[in-house]
Amino acid sequence: MLMKPAVLAGILFTVLLLPASGEVVIPTYQPRLPFSTVFKGKDKFDRLVAKAVRENWRALPIGERTAQVGQALLGTPYVNYTLELDDRIESPSVNLNGLDCWTFYEVSLAFARMLRVKDGDYHPEDLLALIEFERYRDGHCTGSFLSRMHFLEEVFANNGARGLSVNPTSQMGGVRLSRNITEMTAAWKSYRYLHHNPGLLPEMARIQDRVSSLPVYHIPREGVAVAERLIQTGDIIAITSRDKSGYTSHVGIAVRKPDGVHFMHATSRRTSGHRVILDGRISEYLNRSSDHYGIIVYRPLDVR
Repeated sequence: MLMKPAVLAGILFTVLLLPASGEVVIPTYQPRLPFSTVFKGKDKFDRLVAKAVRENWRALPIGERTAQVGQALLGTPYVNYTLELDDRIESPSVNLNGLDCWTFYEVSLAFARMLRVKDGDYHPEDLLALIEFERYRDGHCTGSFLSRMHFLEEVFANNGARGLSVNPTSQMGGVRLSRNITEMTAAWKSYRYLHHNPGLLPEMARIQDRVSSLPVYHIPREGVAVAERLIQTGDIIAITSRDKSGYTSHVGIAVRKPDGVHFMHATSRRTSGHRVILDGRISEYLNRSSDHYGIIVYRPLDVR
């Protein structure tokens, strides 16, 4: 059974059925902080909506649609720590004026899903609701920093369990990767919420332990050139690291071109413009740093 989306005071509330997942609900967006705090770039959102409607991105498959949104965001400045909004209150947020590698993929995917979930009359609250659906454990922000998933591996596992994605990495030649995650508790003073709420550290350590025990697979970088033929436009590509305190160090979006799969990402490198770029082939990108260990392929599904 499929129910049509409804808008309540401009806020998205949709019941949907996902493949093999049962019935799930996109949470109603509930403001916890002022709108001006949680949403930046309303003019850019409006321009992006107008372009999407004019070019009928809604008709594209989810991967192509995600890549179209990402390409429309090329040139957006790289800005880190855009999610650190308050000393205590956690809230879904979007900053279209500045993106890091993770928020770039999130915004591109959430905007692409929004175009299919609704057939028009798009609002920033719709995008915030779908960001919440992807970013937070089981799709719901409780207002606590710990309801946000801070590790891509947990995002991939949690959203896969909810029927929102598939992870074809092991079928592409992936091998098991083991890690002892400590990065959040080791660098806790760098995170605004943990710095002001050190009482969260014991539970964060338990979350790290659970993430460490996940069955994570990656394609070693020497196998990526061969695996490229199986990667689709719009796949989310996470770069694995040799650093054993974490699984991944970077993330972006795959864009298939005649010469192979290129890597679209928000880069902090000054030599690349400190912005969202469409880079070279993913296999070539990996060879630029000895720390690049391989990739994880995460394939989001549409919501309908």
